[in-house]
Amino acid sequence: MEINMTIQDLGYNDNFEKLRIDNNLEGFEIGRVIAQHRERYIVKNEKGEFEAEITGNLRFTAKSNIDFPAVGDWVSLINYEADFAIIHSILPRISVLSRRAVSKFGELQIIACNIDYALIVQSVNRDFNINRLERYLTLCRASKIEPIFVITKTDLIDEENLNDLLNKIKIRVKRVPFVHVSNETQAGMEELKKLLYKGKTYCLLGSSGVGKSSLINSLSGENRMKTATISESIDRGKHITTHRELISMANGAILIDNPGMREVGITDSSSGLESTFERIYDLAQNCKFTDCTHTSESDCAIKAAIENGQIDRSYFENYLKMEREKEYYESTVAEKRKKDKDFGKMINHYKNTKKSNKY
Repeated sequence: MEINMTIQDLGYNDNFEKLRIDNNLEGFEIGRVIAQHRERYIVKNEKGEFEAEITGNLRFTAKSNIDFPAVGDWVSLINYEADFAIIHSILPRISVLSRRAVSKFGELQIIACNIDYALIVQSVNRDFNINRLERYLTLCRASKIEPIFVITKTDLIDEENLNDLLNKIKIRVKRVPFVHVSNETQAGMEELKKLLYKGKTYCLLGSSGVGKSSLINSLSGENRMKTATISESIDRGKHITTHRELISMANGAILIDNPGMREVGITDSSSGLESTFERIYDLAQNCKFTDCTHTSESDCAIKAAIENGQIDRSYFENYLKMEREKEYYESTVAEKRKKDKDFGKMINHYKNTKKSNKY
């Protein structure tokens, strides 16, 4: 445990203290979930790190996986033992970064909670994909989390090609700060460190092999995260991180690492889409028809903007793809709610019938 560490060093502030008081939790110890391994948690506060489980009541009342603790959550604790505690409740979350759960019908998967900034990490080699950058950006803006693009492995590319890549980002994405770094040469690392503020929580987002673990080692000045060498055959680092983990940086910032995500499923993030694709929403107001789909209608402002080069066609196509995903997710959620409601009615009918037969 760090010397003289306080829960403020883990990101606790007046907002969370107010939530603690408003929820009548003054009599409980408070800690932050720094790691999760299925239904076992590691919680940290000024007294140290504790392995923890949730109460039976918290488990029983949970309606879905979002009602369980996640990395970044502040929780109230009971039944302290040497290195073990019970999680009594979760403080209301200030922000929740989530995606559509992979292969699960109409469900969300929480990535991390109570995040201030997201470091969206891509490397200059095969991983680089602006469409995916926009996906991560949509998730962040839907959660009111400030995004920062971090382009890694710049030692693998010459200056001309690097500038070409950065210009592609500038054309597609507006008003998002970005830095380019090399974990090998440390180029750009000091510039990135200036964006990490004491007491603020950052989340690392990116695919496997983009250098997130190496980035943590560079930012912390310690060899905290295991890394693997780059495969020459595919020009990509091996994936190491297998779980979410919260790490305190030397300058007082808090960093949450995540496993690499192959899929970044869009949910009901209308606000995120509107912010990421703001130019499309603004132009759409000039379409002749209010219900214009921007595909075959006449006098479509979007089609005209694509034809005259005002917006990039791939930018619009990525918007359409994510809009369809959002609509599909919303329909699956509605269908799931209907099934749950119908099942509840069936159970109640069974109970009432059984009670009537008894008498």
